[in-house]
Amino acid sequence: MRKSDGLVLIALGIICAIAVIVFHPKPQPAIPQEPSYALSQSTGNQSSFYPLEQDIDPNLYHSVGDWVGRLILPNPEEIQANSTSDWVWFQVYNAPTTAQELIGEKVRLEWQETPQIKTYLDAVTTAIEFNQTTRNSQKNGNIHPNRLNGWSQVGPLQSLAGARPKNDVIVRLEEVIWAENRLKIARSPIQVSGGFYGLVSIVSTQGEWLTVRHYNPESGRFDGVEEVIHFPQHLFSTPQQLEASPAGEAGWYIYGAKDKQGIFTVQAIAPRSLFQLQPDRVILQDKLPNLWEDTGDRQGTVATVLIDPEAKTQPDAISAWQEGDRALILHLFGGIGGENGDQQTIWATVTGHFSFGVAEIIRDPFTDELRWEIVYQQVYAHNPDGIIAANATWANYMGDLQRGWLGKRPVVDVLIKLEAVTQDYNFDGVIISPLQALQQQLNVMMSRYRTGDGTGSAIVTPATSCVQDSNQALYIAIEQIKEQVATTPQIQAWLQQHPNHPQTQRFQELVTLGEELEQNLTPLGVVRSDWKHNAETLAGVGDRFMQDNQLLAGILSWRTIMPRRGQDIIADLLLDKNAKLWVLQTFQVPGGDGSIFPVAPTVLLGNIPVLSTLLTRLVAGLTTLPSGWGWLICAVIALGYAAIAIPFGLMTGFLQFRWDFNGVQFFLTLVFPAFSEELVFRGLLLPSFLENASAGAWLFWLSLSTILFILYHPLNGRYFYPRGYPMFWDWRFLVLAGFLGIACAVSYGVTRSLWSAVILHWLAVNIWLFVFGGKGKLQLISSPVASDLHSEERVEG
Repeated sequence: MRKSDGLVLIALGIICAIAVIVFHPKPQPAIPQEPSYALSQSTGNQSSFYPLEQDIDPNLYHSVGDWVGRLILPNPEEIQANSTSDWVWFQVYNAPTTAQELIGEKVRLEWQETPQIKTYLDAVTTAIEFNQTTRNSQKNGNIHPNRLNGWSQVGPLQSLAGARPKNDVIVRLEEVIWAENRLKIARSPIQVSGGFYGLVSIVSTQGEWLTVRHYNPESGRFDGVEEVIHFPQHLFSTPQQLEASPAGEAGWYIYGAKDKQGIFTVQAIAPRSLFQLQPDRVILQDKLPNLWEDTGDRQGTVATVLIDPEAKTQPDAISAWQEGDRALILHLFGGIGGENGDQQTIWATVTGHFSFGVAEIIRDPFTDELRWEIVYQQVYAHNPDGIIAANATWANYMGDLQRGWLGKRPVVDVLIKLEAVTQDYNFDGVIISPLQALQQQLNVMMSRYRTGDGTGSAIVTPATSCVQDSNQALYIAIEQIKEQVATTPQIQAWLQQHPNHPQTQRFQELVTLGEELEQNLTPLGVVRSDWKHNAETLAGVGDRFMQDNQLLAGILSWRTIMPRRGQDIIADLLLDKNAKLWVLQTFQVPGGDGSIFPVAPTVLLGNIPVLSTLLTRLVAGLTTLPSGWGWLICAVIALGYAAIAIPFGLMTGFLQFRWDFNGVQFFLTLVFPAFSEELVFRGLLLPSFLENASAGAWLFWLSLSTILFILYHPLNGRYFYPRGYPMFWDWRFLVLAGFLGIACAVSYGVTRSLWSAVILHWLAVNIWLFVFGGKGKLQLISSPVASDLHSEERVEG
């Protein structure tokens, strides 16, 4: 083995060691800690603080939903009396005008009886029995469904109502039927903060009391009714900071309810400017910019960016978004730096958190302008803040004064509109909705997280995390759509009868996109066993759900191990399909806290830029396998190289037909030099497809890597590999090496896989060694004939 090859092996060993240290699940010691959920239970967070009968001026405040109320977990006796279904109590806060008499009442909430809901309930209903991991996690301060421990049958409504120690989960219900003195729902509840919301500007502050002026729809300005409201002091902001924040220049949405003295008490806030369809910046290009640029310098600000790869002008890009449009959300939050920030990161990596969601353009009831309404599907591990894996409005998840991230973390939400994904399909009455299919699978995953698949604990490992399991839901949704299309003759017939219909073309785009998404979710071409099993379980084929927490499972879906990488990959892939992106950015709003600062999420070793980039390139190149077309392209490139190299070598006398095959050497050359040299000169030096490098940048790195590849050979022959001297100094050899470097680089760039370059390099080396006299030139003698020929060369020399 050459010394240079040994260095390559050492480098690979270091990279593997880092990966194991960072990603291998850590044991959880049982160190008693007080959960932050318990510490934040101020009076304003208690349901008893707000009277059920609210005297609200409908001109100033609107309900956050037709049906709003508090989930109450039934006691074991009530469950035992009726344990055949998933149900909870629902204390009605708001109700439609036709059911106002129910406000303040406690009614039974259950599911509508449909085949789809029955499949969902059968899949996720489980017994809960805490294990030692769960008990240790509780002692570490995490909130687990303690009230459900020991229950033999827990459904998704019960796991939501019992997620926290108290009955304090406030939700909005949709698709509701009131029948037989029961509320029956067809969709999962959505967490909300406060029962009502208004639109105000801040006039002045005094302690926890704000003087605000309401928006006046007649004038279109904040010159309406003036009111004093209560803004409870919380950890992330003060009323003074809120008043001075530039994020509130267009006004604030305030969410809450009136207390017993009739004072409106704020429970959540949202900056109006973030949701208006008035972007701060419009980018007309098909490349994804760095959405986290200058994060550390942007505390207290919000920004909106519109990216359109097709529009010619900025007004055209904005006008493409209309009322009723839906968008897929890619949510990602970053870290908290500073004295009161997050604990020290491991290996200079800020992981962040990823989730999906759905946004819709609605008409604002106060201003009559178009704005975004956002609902997240949060696949969220058990935590000390009491954040629940469930559907949540933006105000509840981001703007809530008790546990929202608006003032604590930087957040980038990418809202994506691509008709193939965000519009439904109607095949003569058979409806396929990609967004709804994804939401259904996310609801399954969120229910599983709340129960911990029966253990009461959802923990983060390299293979099971917010981003891995959100994308597992995406994978299963794609598989189910494929299965539905393949097994529904009505869909097949419609597609055959309407080959040129716009819906058919849009559906073909969806099929192609699904294939590319699956390639990204399973880059090695091997589907994780737990993902495959869980897809079969939901299709009624498999048994109970399974989770694989091992590092190997995470490697099979490595591109979605890091939340930052997950957001970038999906956004870039859809942008490449001409999707339109609306980006919402918040950076610790309202700001003003000098003890913290926003930190962008990173990929592995992201705070060491060069090392992070090199590691990402290696992992991307080595864990991507060429497709069938990729291997065909590789073969064409190989033939093209042969068409240049062989005539050149024969004409200059460098190549001479001389058969001398050796099986051991044939396989050894796969490792040295093919793999080792491609690892360095293509794997490390060329930008991977994940970097979105421009054509100019890629050509620069191709040129540099080729020059270094050529120069490496004479230096290697002089100092590390004596058999290569003086042959590695031969100008003819160096010309052929240059052509080979270019061919391998092009093969890598086209197929995105380092293995195509390795195979091409390997074949070229072996053909030279065993067919065109290379063994003799390198003094790798394995036969008397070759030995005599080599002796003659030395005499002639």
